[in-house]
Amino acid sequence: MNITTDTDAANRLFIDDLATALPETSTDDLARLSDRLSAAADRHHLLDVSYRSVDSPLGPLLVAATSAGLVRVAFEREDHEAVLAGLAASISPRILRSGRRTDVVAGQLDEYFAGRRRTFDLTIDLRLVSGFRRTVISHLRDIAYGATATYAGVAAATGNPKAVRAVGSACSHNPVPLVIPCHRVVRSDGGVGQYLGGVEAKTSLLAMEAAA
Repeated sequence: MNITTDTDAANRLFIDDLATALPETSTDDLARLSDRLSAAADRHHLLDVSYRSVDSPLGPLLVAATSAGLVRVAFEREDHEAVLAGLAASISPRILRSGRRTDVVAGQLDEYFAGRRRTFDLTIDLRLVSGFRRTVISHLRDIAYGATATYAGVAAATGNPKAVRAVGSACSHNPVPLVIPCHRVVRSDGGVGQYLGGVEAKTSLLAMEAAA
């Protein structure tokens, strides 16, 4: 079963049913009612993961949050439906498209891309990673805006100087790219290295931050 498709289809059918039942109600009013129902689901502990799409210069981003914090940021090339299905399997199938918990994330991402924000003030839920990967990802938050670190340097900083490839693997499994800046980790030979959002996206982010 495609959980994401089922969830989105249910949301659309819900709005369509409301529109049929309330023909004089505008689309905006229906959207507001849907938001109120999402909030009610959250209050009654029926909503475990909230998600929404955020427009960005790198294409649409999926952001998802739990009651513990931001749990996922995904690029379009990762396949948002597959990402949501993974969240349903690993966290909970009680997922709903909602601005609740995600509006602040969206606002801060907009500010970042507009050049008005250099650090994110968000609570992060890192339940999707563990062990050495989690150690690496937690360390990445210390790499400042406009700065870079090498994979070898991160390995040394985490106490495992020989674990350069493992650092690269950890970066490729960063569940919240951009907010936790794995794009600031580059190769020792000056190459940018790989990136979840693609090499072009990584190059653009580094250039944007260097020019600020």
